[in-house]
Amino acid sequence: MFLPPIRRAVFLYLSLPLATGLLASQSTARASKRLSPAAPITTQQLISQLSTAIQNLKSLRCTADARERIGNKYVPDRSLMKLSFNPLRVYIKNGKGVEVLYVAGQNNGDAWVYPNAFPYVTLSLDPNGALMRKGQHHTVLQAGFGTIAELLEGSASRPDKSFNHSFRYAGDTTVQGRPHYILRSDYPQFRYVAYKAGRNETPATVAARFGCGEYRVLERNKLSVGEKLDEGQVLQVPNVYARRTIVLVDPKTFLPSSVAVYDDQGLFEKYDFLNVVANQPIPAAEFTKGYSGYKF
Repeated sequence: MFLPPIRRAVFLYLSLPLATGLLASQSTARASKRLSPAAPITTQQLISQLSTAIQNLKSLRCTADARERIGNKYVPDRSLMKLSFNPLRVYIKNGKGVEVLYVAGQNNGDAWVYPNAFPYVTLSLDPNGALMRKGQHHTVLQAGFGTIAELLEGSASRPDKSFNHSFRYAGDTTVQGRPHYILRSDYPQFRYVAYKAGRNETPATVAARFGCGEYRVLERNKLSVGEKLDEGQVLQVPNVYARRTIVLVDPKTFLPSSVAVYDDQGLFEKYDFLNVVANQPIPAAEFTKGYSGYKF
């Protein structure tokens, strides 16, 4: 269509808002499509699907950003993780270049550890022992989503399930540009209580009884991993795992993208899981000492 210059200018001027509005509408539609909210869900459905997704994991690759309170300081770390289940096989390389390889049924139950420090030799260490537990909340055997599964299910040694039943669906949020469900527990009854140890008890058995995690039992009572407790010895023990727990769940996989745990002192630990690849088989060679790129 031919228009004289003046009329053409007027036409373009009048058309500009319409075109701009159309483009804005299209852009908003595209953004809405990318960030569309997660489908409606109930607390029971969310917990069920999260638990099922964790239980059905056959393999997992991810990068884990951790922030743990050790003493009165927060210790950050980023680790590359590869896990295969049934049997359990674990490879972890942390931000300091320390590598850990654990394969169930091999190395007499020990993990291979390359410390990336003098004398630069591979060690065989008990994954539940003091050396591998030093300065961290969990063992290599709990890598991945084991802790959140335990929080939802509760300890078999603890009949009181009020903490486990305190988790609620708390709305949606956005993580890395994607919608996520918020699963939250608020348990204001959290506190340290006095507990008198029974016969042949250890910090681990006490932690299992309360479902509170072993690290705080060790830290508060200045105990060592595996230490035998005297019968009647009085300990200060958290009555549950957390005062507040926030789990961000990916609605596509129903696996956690983030887990944050708070106690009476504030943030206790936080884990963000990035680049998660679940249930894609990991070659057995990647769980061997001689795999390319490993330093064992």
